[in-house]
Amino acid sequence: MKVKFCKSILSKIRGLMFSKKKNLLFIFNRSTYVDLHMLFVFFPVDALYLNENWEIIEIKHMKPFWPYYKAKNKAKYVLELTEKHMFKIGDKVRFEDDEIFKE
Repeated sequence: MKVKFCKSILSKIRGLMFSKKKNLLFIFNRSTYVDLHMLFVFFPVDALYLNENWEIIEIKHMKPFWPYYKAKNKAKYVLELTEKHMFKIGDKVRFEDDEIFKE
């Protein structure tokens, strides 16, 4: 599945607000608690929190109009998926170009 990379502060703040369904990967300089919101996002999103080894350490299913989620773990990457997927905690993720795969 295709993924758009969010590296700038502006792209991280905007996320999926007022956009069509697409998958986003938020990239941070170091592991940190990444809290998420669903303001102006009108479709469900699965947020996969990844550590520095690209392993899934937390998954949160977020619904529209659920305003805020406080992360339980520090993550280096957060992958927001709008498509069906089979990922689970402990899975390792890899990327080739702008595509994501389960390792």
